[in-house]
Amino acid sequence: MNIRECAYKLLCESEKSSKYISLALDAYISSHELKGDDRSFLSVLVYGVTERKLSLDYIISAFSGKKISSLDKEVVMLLRLGMYQILYLDKIPDSAAVNESVRLASRYCARSKNFINAILRRLCREKDALPYPSDNLERLSVIHSLPLELCLHFKKDYPERYEEIISLANARPRLTLTVNTLKTTREALAEEIGESCEFCENSDKGLRLTSNFAISQFEALADGRCYVQDEASQIAASALDAREGDTVIDVCSCPGGKAFFAAISMNNQGRIYCFDLHKSKLSLIENEAKKLGIDILDISCHDSTCAREDLIGKADKVICDVPCSGLGVIAKKPEIRYKSLSDFSELDSIQKNILEASAKYVNLGGTLVYSTCTLRKAENEERVLEFIKNNTNFELTPFKVGNISAEKGFTTLFPSEKGSDGFFVAKLKRIL
Repeated sequence: MNIRECAYKLLCESEKSSKYISLALDAYISSHELKGDDRSFLSVLVYGVTERKLSLDYIISAFSGKKISSLDKEVVMLLRLGMYQILYLDKIPDSAAVNESVRLASRYCARSKNFINAILRRLCREKDALPYPSDNLERLSVIHSLPLELCLHFKKDYPERYEEIISLANARPRLTLTVNTLKTTREALAEEIGESCEFCENSDKGLRLTSNFAISQFEALADGRCYVQDEASQIAASALDAREGDTVIDVCSCPGGKAFFAAISMNNQGRIYCFDLHKSKLSLIENEAKKLGIDILDISCHDSTCAREDLIGKADKVICDVPCSGLGVIAKKPEIRYKSLSDFSELDSIQKNILEASAKYVNLGGTLVYSTCTLRKAENEERVLEFIKNNTNFELTPFKVGNISAEKGFTTLFPSEKGSDGFFVAKLKRIL
């Protein structure tokens, strides 16, 4: 199979399952040992069509005069694949996108190849004058491929920022590294990478890659001098202010980034308890910690909606990064955008219970950092303010990380053009 055919089959399979496309893509690349341009082109096609599905389906309906549900799934997927190349990939000639799509149609849905050819050729002629909706929010929804329900949500929760949030939903995330200062310095690693990186403004351990860089072959990742962690996650870990000798509990630890950040800040002195609900994921933390040279982690399987009795009141610092709707990382996990807000209702009790249980670990004067990677006030400040109201032995405490100043004790980090995630961070102190 050529790369377009690989993309077509992967996308068709993803439509039938609930598995994240990133996992399916990584498995395919690994099993077929794809490298270089083939790997890059396949990734661009698969992620791109997934991200832009709403936009592409709108145009298919407009040009065909038919509802998507009335068309064969194979036809829809080939149209999406061809349209994506025509609209969003400048280096692909329109003729190649059309001809390759028709060739695939001859193999997978021969009766519809003339229909596919006609729609794609019309798009080539009219792509600079597409019939987008006149209503501003509907237009934003179609252009940026975000369901209208989600656009309405962002407008309601963030009326001053919603257009910016929507417009960055398809930004290309830049890879960010946390430097392991147990083994090297940020300056030394930056010099090794060269012009392809810059210092993160709000993390003293962060390096952001600014251009194409062969990260998979970067020795510093393999030997533990750094690991991948978004700047927003680094900011949340910095807010914890972990120090040498602290006892820290990370209640939802996997894949371990914040625990590693804390351990490095502690100069690998003290104790960090790492919990995760899924036993199968613990090896991810164990293997990475070994590579980083961190040996102060106590890693175990635990359901953090309940507190461990033996650790109640024993922690100086607690990391409470709860399961969330993930609306701050849509650019990295494109399928999230197509979930209904009602799908997130079950998170309400989970987050409440984890926060309540986590608070029991904090000793007098100790700190709890609550964080999510979502942009949804119900899971963020509303969750924390409700907790404070019901737990008067805790108070929000102001903090500053880099240029981020959280005078109220919490802050929302919005997605940026530099590719950092949307995040929420709150810092609480036990006072009674």
